[in-house]
Amino acid sequence: MKTEQVDVLVIGAGPAGTVAASIIHQAGYKVKIVEKMKFPRFVIGESLLPRSMEALEEAGFIDAIKAQGFQEKSGAKFVKGDALCDFTFEQQFTPGWTWTWQVTRADFDKALADTVESMGVPVSYETTVTGIRFDGSDSVTTIEDSNGNKSEIAARFIVDGSGYGRVIPRLFNLEGASNLQPRRALFAHTFDERRSMVTDQPNRITAVVHKPGVWIWIIPFATGVTSLGFVGEPEFFDQYPGTDEDKYRALLEAEPYTRERFRDVKLVFEPKTLQSWSATTSKFYGDGFVLTGNVTEFLDPIFSSGVTLACVSAQTAAKLVIKKLKGEAVDWEKEYMEPTMQGVNTFRSYVMAWYEGTLDTIFFKKDPDPLIKGQICSVLAGYVWDMSNPFVKNHDTALKRLARTIELTEKLKSSSEIE
Repeated sequence: MKTEQVDVLVIGAGPAGTVAASIIHQAGYKVKIVEKMKFPRFVIGESLLPRSMEALEEAGFIDAIKAQGFQEKSGAKFVKGDALCDFTFEQQFTPGWTWTWQVTRADFDKALADTVESMGVPVSYETTVTGIRFDGSDSVTTIEDSNGNKSEIAARFIVDGSGYGRVIPRLFNLEGASNLQPRRALFAHTFDERRSMVTDQPNRITAVVHKPGVWIWIIPFATGVTSLGFVGEPEFFDQYPGTDEDKYRALLEAEPYTRERFRDVKLVFEPKTLQSWSATTSKFYGDGFVLTGNVTEFLDPIFSSGVTLACVSAQTAAKLVIKKLKGEAVDWEKEYMEPTMQGVNTFRSYVMAWYEGTLDTIFFKKDPDPLIKGQICSVLAGYVWDMSNPFVKNHDTALKRLARTIELTEKLKSSSEIE
């Protein structure tokens, strides 16, 4: 069987894989990417966060992304009935990027993969990993192409950025159960011919609270297409009869915020369903490999954390792989696992607070404190590693404490007005 020798094998040509491959390649190492799918291919996760821009910049991808003409994004808006909470990234607490993009992922991912390939990193599409043998940190990976041809890749290290494919966790039984409740998304791309009549700013994602535990994402693209999805517990969707399109249009009609804007809107594709996406892994690294992006853990689409965690974890992992290849000592637990979990756990606290209703109390408070709003805005911008931000450092307690304070203040105010 033919065997190819590389320094680093990267599994997956999505954002995590390409960011890692580019940074390692720029350090002078021989890198190869294998990707199970043929690009371009559809995937959700279309609203980026400013923190991801730092990783994309280091990987050398910014110019290629700009050339795609994607819709720039400068904030996020939350709506509940007549209440509105609008975050602008320029007001964030943490210094850094104050804008990013809303992207069609098929085009975005292909732009990254094409760019890294133009740098000299070969990408083998429609290629499946069927087995991996480790000998210390060295490995031999068996792959199979779309024609059934098998070959091997010998590598000094493997970066697994396979996303939902979760190659190494599945091969080596590293998968774990998420502590987040299973949810379902019913979504589609719509073509909005009346976009000129829309009052929503196209440069921000809008999240609409439909009812407790059910919300809607609205992501406008530069093309006039809008990504729109409903997220809730699986049984919520069972009350709507008919096909997925029947359910989807009934949901659009049931929500006042979407009723007029999206009534009879054209669908770019039939509505799709994604369910029980939350997943975790017991170990993010091992002798000869590191896991990045959704392979480590995927939470929920509400705060668009997926691509940011993918890019930043890949950025961090790539630098540690370079250290390892240079013969330097790497403490994977402290240098990779702990910071990665810091980001994941911060976002997890916000996801749980969203579904518990804690963030309703905070987001829709009248006249919010500008400092607090800026600190929370930094989290929504993806700056979940800024330990000078109390809503990052104390992510597991700060939100609940703030919500209780708001509720108590409102209660005292109401009592005073009655008297």
